[in-house]
Amino acid sequence: MARSRVAIVSDTHVPTRERSIPDWVVDEIERADHAIHAGDFDSNEAYERLVDLAGGPANLTAVRGNTDPATIDVPTTATLAVDGVTFVVTHGTGSPRGWHERVVETARSERDGDQDPVAVAGHTHEVVDTTVDGVRVLNPGSATGASPADRATMLVATVEDGSLAVEERTG
Repeated sequence: MARSRVAIVSDTHVPTRERSIPDWVVDEIERADHAIHAGDFDSNEAYERLVDLAGGPANLTAVRGNTDPATIDVPTTATLAVDGVTFVVTHGTGSPRGWHERVVETARSERDGDQDPVAVAGHTHEVVDTTVDGVRVLNPGSATGASPADRATMLVATVEDGSLAVEERTG
């Protein structure tokens, strides 16, 4: 039986809003088989740190956020297939109004096949784990607790033979 652990983070905003990624988040990323970052690294240094923590670029699925410099070479959407579950990652840029619907629309447009993907997005700094029109929508919040978040949060997904379990972690 295949079982994979995926660390899901977003909105680190290092160094513009926070000085560093909390140690407990670092530990979760290092323990994971793969990491997802849904954008707003804020700096090349923060991006490179995530690549290192994930164990190299092949173990990090990352997308561009609205505050990321153009020098970070990541797409605006990315897809990751893990043990029968497909994650579609986007930042979710735009107004909070309609955020869920935009994220679901992006996920469906990027999916490969008929199965609904799991949508992962950030931007709002609010933890979300809900289902919208058949699509599970995940937002890990801000891994550093960057404003407007009031605490650092992330999600840890366990994927086993096509089943997905998600837990929120808080520092």
